[in-house]
Amino acid sequence: MSTTTSPLVIGHRGASGYRPEHTRAAYNLAFTLGADAVEPDIVATRDGVLVLRHENEISGTTNVADHPEFADRRTSKTIDGTVMTGWFTEDFTWAELATLRARERLPEVRRDNVAFNDSEPILRLSDLLELVDQHPEAQRRQLQVVAEIKHASYFESIGLPLDELFATEVSGWATADNLIIESFEQSVLHRIRDRGIPGKLVFLLESRGAPSDLVVRFGAQARNYAEHLTEDGLAQLALEVDGISVDKKMLMVKDLPGNLTGTNDLVPRAHAAGLLVFCWTLRAENRFLPKNLRSSKQPEQFGDWLGEFRTLMDSGLDGVFTDQPDLAVTARG
Repeated sequence: MSTTTSPLVIGHRGASGYRPEHTRAAYNLAFTLGADAVEPDIVATRDGVLVLRHENEISGTTNVADHPEFADRRTSKTIDGTVMTGWFTEDFTWAELATLRARERLPEVRRDNVAFNDSEPILRLSDLLELVDQHPEAQRRQLQVVAEIKHASYFESIGLPLDELFATEVSGWATADNLIIESFEQSVLHRIRDRGIPGKLVFLLESRGAPSDLVVRFGAQARNYAEHLTEDGLAQLALEVDGISVDKKMLMVKDLPGNLTGTNDLVPRAHAAGLLVFCWTLRAENRFLPKNLRSSKQPEQFGDWLGEFRTLMDSGLDGVFTDQPDLAVTARG
């Protein structure tokens, strides 16, 4: 099988720029468009089935609000310090969630995707692993999954240990070549590795705040994300994980009007420490681009995506998450 040139192009929740995220159509299209990998967000049902949703709160990505039989499940919860109101996967069995259908999460930006609303069910992680193995592209090249474990400390607190559930699901499927595991909480990554699951471990970092697992343990004294990115912090991370994945704005240098002028030294510093570096999320629409790369004031129109994608890739990134995998493949080429 052919090897991939750098950076790895990862279909963010599939080809979510063209189909509602986390659907079979989105994942299939991502590989057809040239993605090397796809990224599922993984949460759990009440009966311990791993399902693919951006959040465990599903009112914005499914038609659950249209199901009167589930009206009484609407509630408010605090997830990783944020109060959320809606319907949550952990309050449903898999059999119940299987009756729902997926919807476009960003209808105001991706109006064409709305046409696919309510046409596809929610997927389980097991469904995606089967899709990867059976996709025609798998005959030509190594396809990968970059699995994001969501809200691990929260799920553990309600008796749904995602490390155990994930390890059980991927055992026998996962290899060092087809799986990357990522999370904003390092502790769940280490527990998955301790369970004997192969694959690279990637620590996700936000531009502000601190990891939820550290906040649970240390409260206000928790080490924040910025402290992980100092020279000492990166050296320590290199002993614990294989790579880091950061918000693209953490790499960008902008002037005061908000124009992209280049990238900073985070990628070379992390590489010097021995870490891989990924970034998220490359998107073509004006709404997501720096001011000088927008084509108009219409947020849904494509701007100079090539300018942004290439600027970021030129920093030496090892992987990029993108909603439009074909465009990232073009930029890489």
